[in-house]
Amino acid sequence: MNAEEIVSKLLYRDALMLVIDKPAGLPVHPGPKGGETLTHHLDALRFGLPRKPEAAHRLDKDTSGCLVLGRHPKAIARLNELFKKNEIDKVYWAVVEGGPAGDEGEIDLALAPKSPDRGWWMKVDPKGQPSLTRWRVLGRGEGLTLLELRPVTGRTHQLRVHCQASGWPILGDPIYGTAPRFGGPGLHLHARSVTVPLYPKKPPIVVEAPVPEHMRERVVACGG
Repeated sequence: MNAEEIVSKLLYRDALMLVIDKPAGLPVHPGPKGGETLTHHLDALRFGLPRKPEAAHRLDKDTSGCLVLGRHPKAIARLNELFKKNEIDKVYWAVVEGGPAGDEGEIDLALAPKSPDRGWWMKVDPKGQPSLTRWRVLGRGEGLTLLELRPVTGRTHQLRVHCQASGWPILGDPIYGTAPRFGGPGLHLHARSVTVPLYPKKPPIVVEAPVPEHMRERVVACGG
């Protein structure tokens, strides 16, 4: 990905905040194996400011959609506070295998790391951290269901583990679902929108990311 491509992913920009449509497959932060990450492209998103912006939260490498960045230290601190207090509303779309019997509900299952060696690989564990996800059916079709997912807490892999534990894993998930490690359809999890109450005397900022290409066919098949 080059500078033009990352700038083309810009969804929102003001003096404090950027929101980009992060592509699936691009990690936000460097990992132990190296390779291209979002951090390699932050210079292109300075837009005249002396410092690079910084991501105010995380998205999994294979999750696409709305990613919030702060443009300078005060902005990053403000956004971090909003995320910590769960005041930023995050909406995800997921295509899952099978689906729930009802039309809406919530998943309240505590999560903990599966092993000390893989701190990012999570499991349901009553002794783990409290984790709550609210869900709503947006459509069904061809053995799949399109869900709107709203994570109340922000645990690692929360949506993926909660869907798998409920009996309807996210399509294309090679860790918690049925997809192969290589050559699968791609993780069908998309950060559809964020609502950020950034300015106390102004309405919250609502930003929406378009459905990524690898999800469109199945989203349409589910009536989305």
